[in-house]
Amino acid sequence: MALPLTPRRIMSAITGSGEEPRTAIIDIGSNSIRLVVYQGPPRLPATLFNEKVLAGLGRSLAASGKIDEQAMAMAATALHRFAALAREMAVVSIRTVATAAVRDASNGAALIAIAEAAGLTVEILPGEEEARAAGMGVLSGIPDADGIVGDLGGGSLELVRVKNGELLQRTSFPLGVLRIGALRERGKLAGHVQKLLAQHGWIGAGKGLPLYLVGGSWRALARLDMEATRYPLPVIHQYAMPPASIARLRRTLAHVGKARLKAIPGLSAGRIPTLLDAAGLLSALLDQLRSSGTMVSAYGLREGLLYAALPEDVRAQDPLIVAARDEGRRSGRFPEHGDLLAEWIAPLFGDDSAADARIRIAACQLADVGWRANPEFRAERGLEIAIHGNWVGIDGRGRGMLGQALWTSLGGDLTSPVPLPGLAGEADLRRAMRWGLAMRLGQRLSGGIAGPLERSSLMIDGTRLRLRLADDDAALYGEAVQKRHRALAALMGREPSLA
Repeated sequence: MALPLTPRRIMSAITGSGEEPRTAIIDIGSNSIRLVVYQGPPRLPATLFNEKVLAGLGRSLAASGKIDEQAMAMAATALHRFAALAREMAVVSIRTVATAAVRDASNGAALIAIAEAAGLTVEILPGEEEARAAGMGVLSGIPDADGIVGDLGGGSLELVRVKNGELLQRTSFPLGVLRIGALRERGKLAGHVQKLLAQHGWIGAGKGLPLYLVGGSWRALARLDMEATRYPLPVIHQYAMPPASIARLRRTLAHVGKARLKAIPGLSAGRIPTLLDAAGLLSALLDQLRSSGTMVSAYGLREGLLYAALPEDVRAQDPLIVAARDEGRRSGRFPEHGDLLAEWIAPLFGDDSAADARIRIAACQLADVGWRANPEFRAERGLEIAIHGNWVGIDGRGRGMLGQALWTSLGGDLTSPVPLPGLAGEADLRRAMRWGLAMRLGQRLSGGIAGPLERSSLMIDGTRLRLRLADDDAALYGEAVQKRHRALAALMGREPSLA
C-alpha cells in the first residue's frame, strides 16, 4: 500500500538517514502486532523503527473461535497508531499481513475492517505462505542454514526444511503457543505433537540437523538460557542451545517465580506466561524431529517477505558484507576504502578459510568507523560496533574475531578485552590481530585514500614481509608507516622489507 506523501515528507524520505526510500511491514500475528520501518540496501535494510503490541488476538480462539473484545480494541489502537506513524515517517510503501488468528477467527473480517479504516490493506497469509516467509527469513539472516525452521506464533507453528538456499518440505500446524497450554497441563502435548508430525511426514526429518528457532516466545527462552549460562554477548541471532539446555529450561521454569523472570535483561514481560508452553513444545519437537540442537534466528516472517521479493542476484549477496559496507560508507571518510583495503591485505592471508575470509573483509569495510571518536576511545568504538552491531550471517566466534580486528587496527594493540576471550579461541583472536595490524598499516600508509593502496602491494616473500611502493610514493614510507610495518612483520614471524 502506498501512503499519501506531502512534498515535505517526500524530501524527508529521501534525505532522512540515507538515500534509499523507507518501507514498512505491519505484521498482525496471533500474539503480537508489530510495525517495522526499514531503510538501507535492499539485501539487508536497517531497521529504523520497531514497535510491538501484545494484543493476544489468538488468546480466545481455542475456547470460542473468536478474537475477544479486549484484543480487538488493542488491535484497533495499535493499527491506527502504526498507520499514523508510517505517514509521519514518510514511508513510501507499507505491507500489512495477517496470520493464523485472523485467518482462523470467525470474526477475523472485523479486524480487517478496522485495519482498512486506518488506511491499511491487509493480506491474509495462508499457512503455506506463512511457512515460506519464515523459511526465507532464516535464509536471509543465515544464508548457509541447513536444517528445519520452526516458526512459533500465537496461533500456529510452521516447519520448513531449508538447504542450499532453498525451501523444501513445509507445513503449518495448529500448535501456536496460545493454543497448547491446556494440552501441556493435561500431559498430552508430546503425544499430540507426535500425531500431527507423523500425519505430515516430519518424524525424524531433522535427524542430525539444527532446528532454527523463529518467534518471540522461543527468543525469550534463549534470553533465559543466556542468563543461566552467563553468555558474554547479549545478541540473540545465531545463539545455539543443545537439547540438554531445553530440558534444563523446562525444569527451571516449573519452579521459578515471575518476579525473578521479570528481572532478566531483555526478557519481555509479556512473553513470560508463554515460556513453559514454548519450552514444552520445543522439547517435543526436538524429540520427534531428532534434531541435533537449536539455533535462534532474529529474522523471520517480516524479513522473509522482504527477501522473497528481491531478484536472485541480490539475494545471493553476503548480508554481512553488505551491512558492513553500508556502515563503512556512512561512518568512514572515503567510501571506496574498505574494498581496497580488503584487497590490499588479502595476499597475506591465503590460508584463511572461506568463513574467516568474509569476517576479514567485513572488518576492512568497518576499518574507518572509529575516526570520528575521541582518539583515546577509537579502539573501544570499533569494538562496540563489532560486538553489538546489528550484523547477521555471523555467530559469536565471528563477532569475537571481528571485534579483535577492529580493536587492534584502531590502536588497541595486541590485547583482547572482555568479552572477546569468551567468544573466540586464542588462535582465532591471534589471527584477527594480524588482520588488524595489516589494516592499520594500510590505513597509515594511504591516509585512508585510494591512490597509495592502488599503487602499492603487500606480500610474504620467504622470511620477509615485503611492502612494494611506486618510486614516486617513496616519501610515504615515513616513521609511522615503518613502525606499523615492523609490528605486523613481528606478529607474523617475518622481517620487514621495502621494495
